[in-house]
Amino acid sequence: MTHTFQVTGMTCEACEYKIQHLFSGVEGVKSVTVDRTNNAATVEMDKHIPLSNFQEVIKPYSKYSVTEKTVTPTFIEEEAPKTWFETYRPLLLIFSFITGVSIIKAFHSDIFEITHFSWMHFMNNFMAGFFIVFSFFKFLNLKAFAESYAMYDLLAMKIPTYGFIYPFIELGLGLAYLTSFQPQLTNWATVIIMGFSSIGVIQSVVDKRKIRCACLGTVFNLPMSTVTIIEDLLMVGMAILMLII
Repeated sequence: MTHTFQVTGMTCEACEYKIQHLFSGVEGVKSVTVDRTNNAATVEMDKHIPLSNFQEVIKPYSKYSVTEKTVTPTFIEEEAPKTWFETYRPLLLIFSFITGVSIIKAFHSDIFEITHFSWMHFMNNFMAGFFIVFSFFKFLNLKAFAESYAMYDLLAMKIPTYGFIYPFIELGLGLAYLTSFQPQLTNWATVIIMGFSSIGVIQSVVDKRKIRCACLGTVFNLPMSTVTIIEDLLMVGMAILMLII
């Protein structure tokens, strides 16, 4: 069943993520959709949850208030599901562009004009493109990204400031790969940072939490899924290969 609540005090997209994050933590909540334009939060739940439970979680934030908008529970109307390709089309396009450019850059000629393909150059270019492009989308709305990231990343949950720092870390890694700065250090940093980041992603997927993946910031509405796990572990795997080779 679902209830729609009246939520006042939301002024921006970051507020939407804050309410979504707070309401998602209430026991029995399956998913939360927030619309600041209509001052509404639609909550899908396993069973009826008292209004007081939601008022309690936003109590520390005096700018927000929540009241019952509809008192009669209704069953959720199923929307036509998107295909896998429709859902992940933005991510697939970005990966395709980065892969294509990395392949082109990985070909080089020696003094005899014999063309070779270097897997090391390919991985280095791919990592540079991945981190720079993905950090760019996060910077488009840094505050909203940090709010969304704190919903599943283990460190960002404890230290919200980390959500604001993380895009700078990605940008730094991208520039390090682009300039071949301290390859060993850069690869180890990637293994540690992306490996740790994947833990929160894996937990969210295993728990079947219906939350948005923040890998491309908040520009695209990508669900948290095994695709996100593959994305993180792919970076870890490439960094390990570059340490071994």
